[in-house]
Amino acid sequence: MTPRGARERRVRTGGVELCMAELGDPERPTVVLVHGYPDSKEVWSEVAVRLADHFHVVLYDVRGHGRSTAPQPLRGGFTLAKLTDDFLAVADAVSPDRPVHLVGHDWGSVQSWEFVTVARTEGRIASFTSMSGPSLDHFGHWIGARVKRPTPRRVGQLLGQGAKSWYVYLLHTPVLPELAWRGPLGKRWPKLLERAEKLTGGDYPTSSLPSDAANGAWLYRDNVRSRLRRPRTDAYAHAPVQLITPLEDGYLSRRLYDDLERWVPRLTRRTIPARHWIPRSRPDQLATWIEEFVTGVEGGGPEPQATGRHGDRFAGQLVLVTGAGSGIGRATAVAFAKAGARVVAVDRDAEAAARTAELARLTGAHQAWAETADVSDEQAMEKLAEKVDRAYGVVDVLVNNAGIGLSGSFFDTTSEDWRRVLDVNLWGVIHGCRLFGRRMAERGQGGHIVNIASAAAYQPSRVLPAYSTSKAAVLMLSECLRAELAGRDIGVTAICPGIVNTGITSTARFAGVDAAEEQRRRRNSARLYGLRNYPPEKVADSVLEAVVHNRAVVPVTPEARGARLLSRFVPGAVRALARVEPRW
Repeated sequence: MTPRGARERRVRTGGVELCMAELGDPERPTVVLVHGYPDSKEVWSEVAVRLADHFHVVLYDVRGHGRSTAPQPLRGGFTLAKLTDDFLAVADAVSPDRPVHLVGHDWGSVQSWEFVTVARTEGRIASFTSMSGPSLDHFGHWIGARVKRPTPRRVGQLLGQGAKSWYVYLLHTPVLPELAWRGPLGKRWPKLLERAEKLTGGDYPTSSLPSDAANGAWLYRDNVRSRLRRPRTDAYAHAPVQLITPLEDGYLSRRLYDDLERWVPRLTRRTIPARHWIPRSRPDQLATWIEEFVTGVEGGGPEPQATGRHGDRFAGQLVLVTGAGSGIGRATAVAFAKAGARVVAVDRDAEAAARTAELARLTGAHQAWAETADVSDEQAMEKLAEKVDRAYGVVDVLVNNAGIGLSGSFFDTTSEDWRRVLDVNLWGVIHGCRLFGRRMAERGQGGHIVNIASAAAYQPSRVLPAYSTSKAAVLMLSECLRAELAGRDIGVTAICPGIVNTGITSTARFAGVDAAEEQRRRRNSARLYGLRNYPPEKVADSVLEAVVHNRAVVPVTPEARGARLLSRFVPGAVRALARVEPRW
């Protein structure tokens, strides 16, 4: 099914008729989307509709796929030279006077590498975004370098990619692939794909899948062996290239792209925590990156580059941080910005949130916004979730950081004190997880939730009954959510920082004392935290590491890690420490 609102056209080239679909304003820059195997143009439908607000978007069925006709005979009808003829015919039909921006996935990317490296297309391609499909020429040289100069590491790389390429060998066998695709495999493929890649249905795959897959086997037979044996030595890209690498691709090793700078003078690399079929699993992320890249090329300016220790690991992802006006929240927002994320900084202090958003933009975020909300107010959080969803999209990483401190004995802690600390520290986390986590789950593209707990969650203290209770509840909530959401590819992490030099001591409440004594205790606490001087930036680094590695519970400071070990292996020692009354 063609994307809704698309205009269908046909173009004849080399004895076949290609079916195209167009969306958006033809006066705007043209983006051409090329599908892979065993797909048709509908694999791009979710990406196309997102790009159509900004560009003239063109999708076409590769020869022998979808509603395009197949060459006769099939053998020799799918060579890279003929596929290049098809691309030029499409480009001339949809954008005769301006070069187009090319985007390819899987075999759409493989053939697009040919387009962007042969002389006869020079001047017709403004940029190329590649995903999950290497140049056969580059691949051939990659193999040759490892065969000629084998080392244990290089041999391991060859064997690893060889194992991932099992399907290529099968597709070279005569007749059997066609029989399988037109028989049981064609019927079962949608369910297999849904289960393996965690995709939803919709208009993909289309009913033409069995014939598409049977015809498309000739893409491999006509090109792979001949090109890998004799790769071109002049396969240099004549346009800027954006490489998007899914980190969990089961068919291609990341090592294939190690030497890509040799062939691509203007290369932008991005990675995404996803499996092979990212046009279906992460259309929002791809659309954002394609838009940024194309806009940068059209404007002639440099692409924003991530500067943090995680590079572009979170490039384009939407990260929302509560309590982002200072301390751990601000440091976390800035750390994600340095890793290329789009950031929503939420705080009840509007000016502080705005300062954090500005810092995020200055340190690498392509986009950053400030929002004001009290996390303890359910209605305010519901309005925030609706606005973020409508204006910025579904959150990829949620950091529930907002919290308040409260010290005092159990009998000095009033019911109002309990309500306030639980409303912010626990209910604020519950509101965030429920409202943003639900949208994350319904989207079906994974994500991560980070809840800032505390070492007090497992280290009891006679003077922190309310605070420790709230943080212990956050820790257990995180563990429960992690179990529930694991099947939806949503990770959940509880961060337990320890003693960190933030402003929480200057606003903490001390129950059972007068105002003067409370101020004295705040100053003393702030002095202690200042002497410890553990920076919030280190906690932020731990947050990013936890998301990258999907960690469950992360004690951050040495004392937090030590208390965690004691609570598990020597609980009596932790209970003894809990009885110690601090000297204020």
